[in-house]
Amino acid sequence: MNNTIEQRRDVVLVVDDSPDALSLINDTLEAAGMDVLVALEGRQALTIMRRIRPDLVLMDAVMPNMDGFETCKAIKADSKLAAVPVIFMTGLNEIGDVVKGLESGGVDYLVKPVRPGELLARMKVHLSNARLTHSAQSALDHAGQHLSMFNALGHLQWATPLAYALLEEAGASSAWQMQTLAPKLRAWLAPGPALHSELRIDGPVKGLLMRFQGLSESGQALFRLCEGNRPDEAGLLKQRLGLTERESEVLNWVANGKTNREVAEILGMSPRTVNKHLEQVFSKLGVENRTAAAGIALATLAKAIA
Repeated sequence: MNNTIEQRRDVVLVVDDSPDALSLINDTLEAAGMDVLVALEGRQALTIMRRIRPDLVLMDAVMPNMDGFETCKAIKADSKLAAVPVIFMTGLNEIGDVVKGLESGGVDYLVKPVRPGELLARMKVHLSNARLTHSAQSALDHAGQHLSMFNALGHLQWATPLAYALLEEAGASSAWQMQTLAPKLRAWLAPGPALHSELRIDGPVKGLLMRFQGLSESGQALFRLCEGNRPDEAGLLKQRLGLTERESEVLNWVANGKTNREVAEILGMSPRTVNKHLEQVFSKLGVENRTAAAGIALATLAKAIA
């Protein structure tokens, strides 16, 4: 019996209006064991991607109807496609064109005529990075994390599947995100919000609560999303465990791995006061230490989310 697991082939969408370029790239990718999808211009590419999500896009910059730059912006504005890496291929080699391609969301830039060896080498790097990112997002999703990352302009860069689902439930279409969410988020981020501060947004269907988790090394803002019309995590602990407001806040931060000193700084109280609140929490929950209390808190929140 053959126990070998067949490895999934990478799916690459090539967007180019040049038959010669398409032929060369198609032959190169198929010889490398990849499945190839083809589009002749931007709108056709978006239609294909919404039916079949590729692992990577090779995009010509200059095309009729909808050029590569606008197409890339549309891809990055779609929450379900935003994580797909886009590599530009074009005869344009001015520095302004390179910058324009990267600013529109591209991860790399190849100048035509494309050299097959260089193309495959660069694709290998970006496919590997995309798989690592997807694995990390999936791990966060399985851990019940509604996490999302936005740039300084308020545009969604990536999110875990749970966060995407919450955005969809809120009616946060791509157009609404660009026209309504992005300007509000951009203005809110501009002065530099405090860690763990919250922003409530009224979505078309449901409200959203966005809790700021900090900035990445590249300056992108990480948020944890919640339904805006339901209690936050501390509120849920207060409701379900019979705690006071302060006790539930302290327990929530302990469950998030914070030390007593860190909890004190976040909540603006002394470490001694944190200890007093924890003593009351231990008594009410019938436990003897913070590890057991944190376990009860995490189990309570997991049931509330399910």
